[in-house]
Amino acid sequence: MTATLRLTLFLAAFVLCSMAVYSQAKPNQAVGHIRSSAAYAEVLLRTAEVRAELESIAADYTEESPRIIDLRYELGALVIATEKLTAVRPADSGKLTLALGKLMVRKASLDTDLARLLRNYTAEHPDVRRARKKVEIFDATIREVLL
Repeated sequence: MTATLRLTLFLAAFVLCSMAVYSQAKPNQAVGHIRSSAAYAEVLLRTAEVRAELESIAADYTEESPRIIDLRYELGALVIATEKLTAVRPADSGKLTLALGKLMVRKASLDTDLARLLRNYTAEHPDVRRARKKVEIFDATIREVLL
C-alpha cells in the first residue's frame, strides 16, 4: 500500500469518525426545537423569498435603487427577527407559533415601509407617524407573545 493511499484512507476514516461524533454531540438542542418551529419556518420562508428576489434583480438595478435598498433593509429586519427567535429559551419554544412568525414577517415589512418613508419625509410627517405607530403595535405584540 502506497503512502498516498494510506494517507487518503486515514483521512477518510478520520472524516467519517468526526462526522459520527459531531452528529451525536448536540451542544445546543434548543436551537433544533427553534428551527423546527412554525415561527422560524415562516421567517425563513420570507427570508428566502427576499434573497431570491434580491438576487434576481441585482443585475438590473444599482445599489442605490430604492427597490434594492428596500430589499436589503427587509433582509436585515428578517435577520434580526431570526436572532430574536434563536434567543428564545427552550422552555418557551411552545410560543413559536405560525402566528408569531407571521407577526415577525409583517413587522419586517412595516419596518421597511417606515425606512422608505423616512428617506423621503421628515419624522414629523403624518405618513411617517402612522407607519411608526404600526411598527410599535407589532413590536409590542411580538414582545407580549415572547414574554
